[in-house]
Amino acid sequence: MRRACAVFAMVALVAQAFGEEPGQSEREHVPPDPPQTRVHAMPYHEMAAMMGMDDRKRFGKVMIDRVEWRDGDSFSWDATAWYGGDFHKLWVETEGEHTDGTTRDARIEVLWDRIATAWWSTRLGMRWDVGDGPTQSWVAFGVAGLAPGFVELEAMAYVGDGGRTALRLSTEYDLLLTQRLVLQPALELNAYGEDDPGRLIGAGLSDLELGLRLRYEFRREVAPYVGVNWLKRFGDSANFAEAAGEESDEFAVVAGIRLWF
Repeated sequence: MRRACAVFAMVALVAQAFGEEPGQSEREHVPPDPPQTRVHAMPYHEMAAMMGMDDRKRFGKVMIDRVEWRDGDSFSWDATAWYGGDFHKLWVETEGEHTDGTTRDARIEVLWDRIATAWWSTRLGMRWDVGDGPTQSWVAFGVAGLAPGFVELEAMAYVGDGGRTALRLSTEYDLLLTQRLVLQPALELNAYGEDDPGRLIGAGLSDLELGLRLRYEFRREVAPYVGVNWLKRFGDSANFAEAAGEESDEFAVVAGIRLWF
């Protein structure tokens, strides 16, 4: 085998030596001059400015996912803002409902967001509940990211004064009917470790909220929408709500706008 390979190599060399003359294009080819200057040693910021590639630059975004009107005199909101780099971000979330001139219920979270994998990040910070009833504060921690199929998922746990605990799970998915028409189903679950009658909250699974919204993106940053929203309270949460003159089962047709910048 080795002898055959050696013979083949010798034949190839002989054929190359007695091969055809180089063509015109090969004869006229002029190789480029070697580089006349070398890139000198430089600090990171100078190299990033020269190449226009600063992967340490901080940036931010404000996403007003929902500002919507329900039943004429009620509106709700859900917004997020963040600022930071590729790995670490300051993350702020807020959602709530305003009815009859007062803030009925609102949640505010200030979190440190740290990238854990390509699709998931961990979050740690504080949460405040304001509106009807006493203001509550919590230590917040959890994960957020994209599940298989590009389903957005956020799972957060909370610990408050006196050992109070809570859990919130939210998910949503953007189904592109066209490049501009998007159908978005959304789900949110809330559970608590103990009763809080002042805020109409019962221990265990407290409420389930389902939404379905159809938006049209005139621009990616501006998208009005219409949809429906259903809220179901369970157990003592339902009992507290009914005792306060509220419904434990609420259905609403909604209209609003989605903005980001």
